[in-house]
Amino acid sequence: MLALLLIALKMADIHINIGSNKNREKNIANAIDMLKFNFSNIKISDIYSSPAQGFKGDDFYNVGVNATTSLNIVDTSSVLKNIEDKIGRDRSQPKFSSREIDLDLVLYDDVIDQKANLPRDDILKYAFVLAPLTQLNADLIHPVEQQTYQVLWQNFQSSNEYTLTQYNVNQVLQ
Repeated sequence: MLALLLIALKMADIHINIGSNKNREKNIANAIDMLKFNFSNIKISDIYSSPAQGFKGDDFYNVGVNATTSLNIVDTSSVLKNIEDKIGRDRSQPKFSSREIDLDLVLYDDVIDQKANLPRDDILKYAFVLAPLTQLNADLIHPVEQQTYQVLWQNFQSSNEYTLTQYNVNQVLQ
């Protein structure tokens, strides 16, 4: 009986990427408040500003968030979608478009699940995902690449062109 209780209380370490290019400060602050309500042990990266990718639009702010949860992957993703909906995410817009808020589950423990896109393939594609992930988890090992995020970030920096500006989260979201 105790073993079942311990299994039921297993906490997963997760990493979420928050992005917004509409009312950025307000929407990201609201998303962080809602994440704090739904998850525990919240740690927040700096804010990373980058140009819109794949379309013309205002610059995005992106923030990485580490948290723990007792929810499974499906339920965790559902919570993130509900937060997006509460903040005003319009799902009828094209994938590459301006948005109020975007919450992506980037990591769920060391789970490798292609259907759930875990670890999220954007980690290796976009500086605005990898930089905040690295800031919070430099020594953590990517479950597929088997390299630390610090090494992945160094390799990314040396082989990709990107524009990324880092701001202290507490100064921007006052």
